[in-house]
Amino acid sequence: MKGALPIGQNSPQKAPYGLYAEKLSGTAFTAPRHENQQSWLYRILPSAAHEPFTELEASSFHLRMTTDGEKLHQIPNQLRWDPFDYDIEADWIQGLHLVAGAGDPSMKSGLAIHIFAVGKDMGKQAFYSADGDFLIVAQSGCLDVQTELGKLIIRPNEICVIPRGIRYRVTVPAGPTRGYICELFQGHFQLPELGPIGSNGLANARDFQAPVASFDEDMSEWEVVSKFNNNLFSARQSHTPFDVVAWHG
Repeated sequence: MKGALPIGQNSPQKAPYGLYAEKLSGTAFTAPRHENQQSWLYRILPSAAHEPFTELEASSFHLRMTTDGEKLHQIPNQLRWDPFDYDIEADWIQGLHLVAGAGDPSMKSGLAIHIFAVGKDMGKQAFYSADGDFLIVAQSGCLDVQTELGKLIIRPNEICVIPRGIRYRVTVPAGPTRGYICELFQGHFQLPELGPIGSNGLANARDFQAPVASFDEDMSEWEVVSKFNNNLFSARQSHTPFDVVAWHG
């Protein structure tokens, strides 16, 4: 992973008056010192200052792997997405957009990155991912999340972790909202151990809230939507899924 930061006034098209600081990193910046693998490079021009890559004829090369990865056309160019537009007709399920991913949810390895842009409340539906934990970051607007374990409000600059298999329903009380999701297939999200960046760490248990049990007694028809191996499945039931009177765990 590389990132460039200019030092001084220079341009990739002209002779530089300073250097570009570029970090070559193989680990997260929160890694312990003995595991940290990163180097700072001070370059005349950034490594990203080049024309776009073009694909070579690969018939004479022995680099291809006989895996499902060949079904994807992958390129090394730098890409970006414009912000996804709000859709006032899109609820939480319809407003999810997969942007990138790695690994395989069926093998419980890797992760996926989603962007959500939601314009309306979910109806009598519940959603859950059987693939991985959802770490939800609200960028704008507000999410009112009713889970099996209780209710949560997610505001901008807050995060919410919904473990794999937990059913929930999302409404938007303040109007359209958007944000980001990191779905972890491998293991579960955990608070970091104390130590690498001070004795208090980056996140203490007291900084997080857990929902309090809140139940309904609705006996009408509901739909449960499951994300399973990156596909959506639907089932009907004759009662609300939010009927947990108490929980402990």
